[in-house]
Amino acid sequence: MWPINRSYQATSFDPGRGPVWDWGHRTYVMGIVNATHDSFSGDGIDGQIEKAVLLATEFEACGVDVIDIGGASSRPGAEPTPVAVEKSRVVPVIEAVRDAVNLPISIDTTWAVVADAALDAGATVVNDITGFLLDPDLSSLVSQRGVGAVVMHNQRGREHRDVVDDIVAGFDETLAVCESARIELSNLILDPGFGFGWSVEQNLEILRRLPELTRFELPLLIGTSRKSSIGTVLGSDIGERLFGTAASVAQAICGGIDVIRVHDGVEMRDVVMMTDAIVRSN
Repeated sequence: MWPINRSYQATSFDPGRGPVWDWGHRTYVMGIVNATHDSFSGDGIDGQIEKAVLLATEFEACGVDVIDIGGASSRPGAEPTPVAVEKSRVVPVIEAVRDAVNLPISIDTTWAVVADAALDAGATVVNDITGFLLDPDLSSLVSQRGVGAVVMHNQRGREHRDVVDDIVAGFDETLAVCESARIELSNLILDPGFGFGWSVEQNLEILRRLPELTRFELPLLIGTSRKSSIGTVLGSDIGERLFGTAASVAQAICGGIDVIRVHDGVEMRDVVMMTDAIVRSN
């Protein structure tokens, strides 16, 4: 399957700050800033704005393309975060990061009220792990403000049939919502939801079958970084999953992924550059 050869309905994406992303030429890197106390990865900053700014500047220095800031943990079994608390966590972090770096900022939220405040604070992309299927106002907000969005298929609570068929069905639901809200396809990135409602084997199957998801001709994002499936395969704790993450990132790029969402920006930037050099013909 090398080199990567695929078509895109939307040939580029405007992250709202910095250069436009041209799909198919290279893989883009999203760096994670968790403005929480209970992140599964153990890197939540929990109100330490200076720490968030330092991390953001490190991301910018190593070549990360966008910073993703979230204020509610999505780990299995996490207690729901009140919307007001989530908003109070992310807004000051976004404002501080916006002033410290020149990178676009994504707000990782499922709620329109949080996204609205985050966009006012300086975010320019919305990242919704429910694919616009939880809060009906979020897709309307994205449409009204004309911003980019990452929309994920979330398998939690769904009946399983086939990994790719399940993801395709989820994407179809989300795209129907986007069409109803009149969101431009060029503003969308699809995420198959690695780690959200899948077994270890199913997560590995997602990585093996990523080329089947290029049928939508839309850019694809994946977040495998430090996930429990890597820990299960390797028998490793969260702090020992760097090389496992690197292997999953390389495999994802070979399968047609356009954006990777990661915690370890310096190391994964190298993985991306090397893999791109091997598999992208241009």
